[in-house]
Amino acid sequence: MKLYTRTGDDGSTGLFGAGRVDKDHPRIEAYGTVDELNSWLGMCVAACDSAHLGEARIAAMLTGLQSRLFDLGADLATPGDASAPAASRVARIEARHVEETERFIDEIEAGNDPIRAFVLPGGSELAARLNVARTVCRRAERLAVSLSKEQPLGASTVHLLNRISDLLFAMARRANKERGVADVEWNKNA
Repeated sequence: MKLYTRTGDDGSTGLFGAGRVDKDHPRIEAYGTVDELNSWLGMCVAACDSAHLGEARIAAMLTGLQSRLFDLGADLATPGDASAPAASRVARIEARHVEETERFIDEIEAGNDPIRAFVLPGGSELAARLNVARTVCRRAERLAVSLSKEQPLGASTVHLLNRISDLLFAMARRANKERGVADVEWNKNA
């Protein structure tokens, strides 16, 4: 089987079980940004040092999250009214996925110092990468919200993206702590 199909040469792409749309369709923008987020999580995992117990845990969470983002991408690529039989087998994002992410946030935050001020992105390389991933996640969330105004999405889709961005923020702070790097606090008078 060849990697290329040429079916998208006209600027369209197929939705799972629901025909074709232009590649700049809001649904494609949303799941394409989730794919970009997934790539950034791979960059974050690559920067984790397993010699640091906290970073090894972050890497494990991120790797699991990458699989969840594949589920989210498939969910977004399959409109709720998709009629193909295979569309009924697509894993949909559910409240339990949001709750799992909340447990991860609580676990990571338990090892962080209390926040005393607004924290700027940066510090260690891993923290910086996690913050880039967080901003890509926020963009995916905004695109999903926009899409939800045009077409119905699963009730937990936007919730999951919101929690993932919170998790990435908590992980960035933990990554700095693991490396002995202080969070960079916002200096409003700078």
